[in-house]
Amino acid sequence: MVGTYQELQTYLREYVFQLALSDHDRRNARKKSLHHSVSRDNSEVNQLRELVSRFSSTSPFPYLDVITTLGTGGFGRVELVKLKDEDMTFALKCIKKKHIVDTHQQEHVYWEKNILQQINCPFIIRLYRTFRDAKYVYMLLEVCLGGELWSILRDTGSFEEGTARFCIGCVLEAFDYLHNRGIVYRDLKPENLLLDSEGYIKVVDFGFAKKIGPGKKTWTFCGTPEYVAPEIIMNRGHDFGADYWSLGILIYELLTGSPPFSGTDPIKIYNMVLKGIEKVDFPHRIGRRSEDLIRRLCRINPAERLGNRKNGISDIRKHKWFQGFNWEGLRNRKLLSPLKREIKSITDHSYFDTFLPEAEDPPDELSGWDKNF
Repeated sequence: MVGTYQELQTYLREYVFQLALSDHDRRNARKKSLHHSVSRDNSEVNQLRELVSRFSSTSPFPYLDVITTLGTGGFGRVELVKLKDEDMTFALKCIKKKHIVDTHQQEHVYWEKNILQQINCPFIIRLYRTFRDAKYVYMLLEVCLGGELWSILRDTGSFEEGTARFCIGCVLEAFDYLHNRGIVYRDLKPENLLLDSEGYIKVVDFGFAKKIGPGKKTWTFCGTPEYVAPEIIMNRGHDFGADYWSLGILIYELLTGSPPFSGTDPIKIYNMVLKGIEKVDFPHRIGRRSEDLIRRLCRINPAERLGNRKNGISDIRKHKWFQGFNWEGLRNRKLLSPLKREIKSITDHSYFDTFLPEAEDPPDELSGWDKNF
């Protein structure tokens, strides 16, 4: 456990520059973790997994045509790809092996692979197959052509309560699924929420997700500074309560356009987080019910957070902010999304930015850490 204030500063500075997967300048150095989806029932998902499991090559490219790049980052690229001779598209996440080794992220990449392989939830991105070669490991994922939630928030400035409520409802369904299986997510933020063809939210990027089991804690220092829970900063061990803290931060950002704790220096952000949500003056555009929910989710003591108590997520669903919300309609995808956008074809990438081609190929990485990928 971290003790004095000076020890805290030293501890944070040791770790902050190791967080290769969490950008501290979120507005200028976007990690484009983009994956995507057309809604499919479970039987079709299983059929797709069976189809791509028959690909004999360890490389995906004998079977796929690259349409365009959907996102880039230090990790590599995400490509929109089409199955050769078939009207079927996917997102191919291409992660540079040398970058993984240089940033010591091998374990996180395996966590993402192993967790996503077990998941079949309509509010979480689906993984169909993994590949590897000398330069990259690849994840063949659902494609969500509605785009990234953050880009919509950036363009609109903030969301109305009804839109924010729909988004949070989708995230809660994903968290319910994960937490019931002992999985803590730990990387909630608008950049990791994508829209499918019906405007429904999909949670993506599971590099920080970890299976811990009920009643257990984990001590990995990870997350995005604006969203990280205080117990992670203090290295006191954390559990599902860290996800509920980040849910409160997300509600605040969706309603205002920026998180309650922000800045260019991660250390300063962490210090603001440790002072607590009680020190934050809420703007007038956040209503009384919204503010009450945010403050209940962002209690400093994880055991006191809404969602992390005896009745679990049902306490959040029953909060007055969700009064009248059609949960069954959401689960059955009968609820009209306020964020639905027209998608003209299975290769329509108009809701994503344009990216230049890779300047040069990354070097080979042949240490063999990925032999089970």
